[in-house]
Amino acid sequence: MKFHKKTLRDVPLEHTTVLVRADYNVPLNNDGTVKDDFRIRASLPTIKRLLKDGCKVVIVSHLGRPEGRDPKLSLEPAAQRLAELLGESIRFVDQTVGPKVKMAIKRAPKRSVIVLENLRFHAEEEANDEAFAKQLASDSGAKYFVQDGFGVVHRDHASTAAITLMLPSVAGLLLEKEYVSIVGAMNNPERPLVAVTGGAKVSDKIQVVKQLVDTADAVLVGGAMANTFLAATDQSIGASKYEADQASTVKEIMAAATAKAGESADDFLILPSDVVTAKAVDATHAEVKLLNQVANDDLILDIGEATAKRFADVIASAKTVIWNGTMGYAENDAFAGGSAVIAKAMAQSGGETIIGGGDTADFAIHWDKNKGDSFSHVSTGGGASLELMAGEKLPGIEHLLDA
Repeated sequence: MKFHKKTLRDVPLEHTTVLVRADYNVPLNNDGTVKDDFRIRASLPTIKRLLKDGCKVVIVSHLGRPEGRDPKLSLEPAAQRLAELLGESIRFVDQTVGPKVKMAIKRAPKRSVIVLENLRFHAEEEANDEAFAKQLASDSGAKYFVQDGFGVVHRDHASTAAITLMLPSVAGLLLEKEYVSIVGAMNNPERPLVAVTGGAKVSDKIQVVKQLVDTADAVLVGGAMANTFLAATDQSIGASKYEADQASTVKEIMAAATAKAGESADDFLILPSDVVTAKAVDATHAEVKLLNQVANDDLILDIGEATAKRFADVIASAKTVIWNGTMGYAENDAFAGGSAVIAKAMAQSGGETIIGGGDTADFAIHWDKNKGDSFSHVSTGGGASLELMAGEKLPGIEHLLDA
């Protein structure tokens, strides 16, 4: 499919200064070093392309949720990791705007990379403040703005919205890939399209699940989300986490599945038939049980072996697979088995495989010896990928120049 916005390939960026919004909101170790560099690695194609064009690349990002200036949330470790991955020296400036920024960028060579300090040290960033965006544009000396921070484009912030009023704004290569991969799979997939959905909440994903029931050829439901479906159909879930207030929504979704698939609805919207239970989330001992064996004090913390095998068999026959939400409490290895089976089935499927951001991406990357390359696309954005799957328009994309 074609991307409906201009990208960095469509404008004359050669030998200019370019302001790039990246997403370096990465987890840090206790010693302040980068724990997981997936999002930094994802930004490399855009930065390398700009350097190839002889650009002075000025990168802005946020990290965490600081209230004011917080040295523990400085972007300096991300800048250091970027330098290692690029194999180039990088200038880090401990300010986001102001004379120090202006001078550092002015003094940098024509072909260079400068990383500015955490955008969210300024409350104006999340307030979508136009004066702040204007200062960012002015102090960077940029001629163009490149939006490549997919993880934030569902937000109206100064670096996703107001900045586009100040500079001609286009998409980076990562943003384009995210959009084309996710929207292409939803709107024009190679069939059969299989959707795997899990995670904690139905309420966070109602629109996505409805869209998937409408679009997919099979929908596989796991995680705590499955508990809400099972509870709504009067199955025993013991003391498991579920959303009691979503029963009517679940029934509506199941009715839509029946309307679409008729008598074979149970082979279209597939729920767990067996589950992994324990008495606590930090337990080391777990039991696989059929649904009718779940005790009142049991917690359902993963899909069972038979369910995982059934899900894997459905995935094996797919040409396109979209996965959003782990199959259990995958933070504990005892309850990561179902998610590992899904990851393996997708990696071996040979079709288009797209993994939504957030916890699902974290799991898949740590499971995969190839750091995510075993899949067609691993998204860098949680909320943004969900909203795209639900068919929503994302402000940080819509504000860019039309193709």
